[in-house]
Amino acid sequence: MTTTETEAVVPGQGREGQARDKGTIRLGDRTRGEATDDTPRYAPEWLELREPADAGARAAELLDPLRIRLANLPGRGGLVIHDLGCGTGSMGRWLAPRLDGPQHWVLHDRDPYLLHFAAVGSPRSAADGSRVTVETQRGDVARLTADALAGASLVTASALLDVLTPDEIEALAAACAGAGCPALLTLSVVGRVELTPAHPLDDEIVDAFNDHQRRGDLLGPESINAACDAFARHGATVRVHPSAWRLGPDESALIAEWLRGWVGAAVEQRPELAARADAYLKERLAACEAGELNVVVHHSDLLALARPTGGA
Repeated sequence: MTTTETEAVVPGQGREGQARDKGTIRLGDRTRGEATDDTPRYAPEWLELREPADAGARAAELLDPLRIRLANLPGRGGLVIHDLGCGTGSMGRWLAPRLDGPQHWVLHDRDPYLLHFAAVGSPRSAADGSRVTVETQRGDVARLTADALAGASLVTASALLDVLTPDEIEALAAACAGAGCPALLTLSVVGRVELTPAHPLDDEIVDAFNDHQRRGDLLGPESINAACDAFARHGATVRVHPSAWRLGPDESALIAEWLRGWVGAAVEQRPELAARADAYLKERLAACEAGELNVVVHHSDLLALARPTGGA
């Protein structure tokens, strides 16, 4: 995809069905991950299944410093929030009701199907009852520039950093710094998983999955440290807080689906694990169905407070 498409959203949740095309994302010459009709998409069913766990894991401790920064932004008649790789819009459903004041969310994703879910399911009001509106922008969000974020109050994303390259993280940090725009980037994997009861194959699966996350130029578990360094180089104050999924019998459906994807990625990375991993997966799924499996998937949330522009 080489252009950005702006789409109207349903009346009552957008600006009376008219979306503003602000050129919010400028796409780079990006071969890896370029959106085509054949590009694999995240299934909305998976995103729906994980949304409660995501909401419970995100670091609410980062919201107070964020609120202070947003309250002191110069000349704002309301917040303009860019949600990168929004999926079905879970970040907006979590964050918008936790912030005061009018908000306009710009939802970015390369999948128009997911953008539809995000727009329709967006919240209508902020914490203080102020109106929340949305628009959707279709495009690859891996690269953007400071002028693309002109007028933005905040950039948000979930589970994005670990699927970016070093150059893409640098571009994101530079864009936020150039726009004087804070960033709240949540649920980045850090390479640690704990399963109870333990199994002799756990560590091998963890290692193979982490290598799969690092395939090509992707940073995977190293992304959070790389992002901290990149934002700090650009003058931002950076805070990091753990945001682990803590899953038990009440989340058995999520555990089962996560297990299949986790083990599958490990085997894709190391095919020699296939036979043992198949037996491992069957054993783990049986324990999950019996309510005997607990899982902690460690993530980190990052808040980067760029130096404000515009005389703040």
